[in-house]
Amino acid sequence: MSTSDDKRPQGAGTRVTHAGRRPEWSGRVVNTPVWRASTHLYESEAERKAAIGANHDGQFFYGRRGAPTQWALADALTEIEPGAFGTVLYPSGVAAIAGCLLAVLRPDDHLLMSDNAYDPTRSMATGLLKRMGITHSFFDPLDMAGFEALVADTKPRAVWFESPGSLTMEVCDVPALAAIARDAKAVTLMDNTWASGLGFAALENGCDIVMQSLSKHVGGHSDLMMGSASASERWYNALRLTSQQLGQIVSPDDAALAARGLRTMKVRLEQSTQSALKIAQWLSGHEKIEHVLCPLLPGAPGHDLWKRDFTGGCGLFSFVLKSDDPEASGKVADALDIFGIGYSWGGFESLVLPIYPDNDRSVMKPPTNCGAKSAVRLSIGLEDPENLIADLEQALGQLDN
Repeated sequence: MSTSDDKRPQGAGTRVTHAGRRPEWSGRVVNTPVWRASTHLYESEAERKAAIGANHDGQFFYGRRGAPTQWALADALTEIEPGAFGTVLYPSGVAAIAGCLLAVLRPDDHLLMSDNAYDPTRSMATGLLKRMGITHSFFDPLDMAGFEALVADTKPRAVWFESPGSLTMEVCDVPALAAIARDAKAVTLMDNTWASGLGFAALENGCDIVMQSLSKHVGGHSDLMMGSASASERWYNALRLTSQQLGQIVSPDDAALAARGLRTMKVRLEQSTQSALKIAQWLSGHEKIEHVLCPLLPGAPGHDLWKRDFTGGCGLFSFVLKSDDPEASGKVADALDIFGIGYSWGGFESLVLPIYPDNDRSVMKPPTNCGAKSAVRLSIGLEDPENLIADLEQALGQLDN
């Protein structure tokens, strides 16, 4: 292996394959071993005292600050997140959301949150943060003028984005919205789980902190719970200190699973994206489908912004049925054979979930009559798309005309 310091540009596939691999942590093996340890030993009392004040990344101290298995994963995630200085790991995606918000907000601060955000994120604003004396407002991320006026009126400490939006897949103009927020001295945060850093460079598009649920694409096999947050140096230090004060730690075994999943994430994303687009195109021509909510699909809401700002997608999208039966989405889910009914997404297997987005909106109207019709969310996995289409065709065929 070359020891040259020449930093030649590397493609996403090369970076995701080699990121986070350090010989001092892994020796001569390809994967960093699983370091299971609560207690770290010191050569001397002087070394122990020095470690207390230093608190450096990659420094042995105590198991709560991690060890090479966790450090290697965090380093790898930092390397594939454009603009990141460092990454903090959390035991779930929701823990990462809480860690981000608690690192930034204080009592009497005001938070602006995208109205189409993930439901547990919304619940963070209306529950935990509210109890701490932090106020909030929901905003329509598609209404630029309304957002600018709301920022001027509320003078927020922080703004939370999610694009595409949870359930209904709205793509917003993150660079423009983030510029408005940052001009008002607000901290900008984004849930980038849908695209990951491989598909959307949130930090380079104006956000200060970007989080994702590693349970989804990074893990990729529906067998671990984990989240992460990456940031510039200023906000990384705040994230790290808050995480340490809360006692947040991920297990080395889960970190090893996430690191293994990370190596194949790019090819899995490409496959699921390709299959999702093929299935979305088929659904858009089906007589029992009113709308397909998939930004990958030309002509769909948000496609132009997705094409402008994103370099990749994923297999998650939704569609609206023409049926007036409020139970139609559940009937479709029950009739499917290959798709499992379940939460989460981003795994190797395809999932279906009936959705009711009008229950999770405060200021936005559900798109394309979604609130008045039954809607379904699909997570497309690695099965042959022809088989998934056949499964959807037989399930939709069982609905009454």
